[in-house]
Amino acid sequence: MMNVIERIESQLKGHPVLLYMKGTPAFPQCGFSARAVQILEASGAAYETVNIFDDPELREALKEYSHWPTYPQLYVNGELVGGCDIMMEMHQSGELQKLLGGAVKQ
Repeated sequence: MMNVIERIESQLKGHPVLLYMKGTPAFPQCGFSARAVQILEASGAAYETVNIFDDPELREALKEYSHWPTYPQLYVNGELVGGCDIMMEMHQSGELQKLLGGAVKQ
């Protein structure tokens, strides 16, 4: 059985664009997670999400793994991009679309 860090790394390898969030895209559990989903939807990128409330062990371990204390957390190609504020800034400047360019929905 994989430990929690191996699970995180497996998720990141398996999904080019991955959002760790509170809740799900259909039922976000916080405003920041809802906004992050809106930004990803607006970008047209294919993405996956992980509901951190489904996995308390992962929720705690990911803070250590990423050195980022809050959620949501967006990863692109295994690299932490940041949270909602950074996503907003990058979306407004066009940087996020460039970063997500390789991950557009088919």
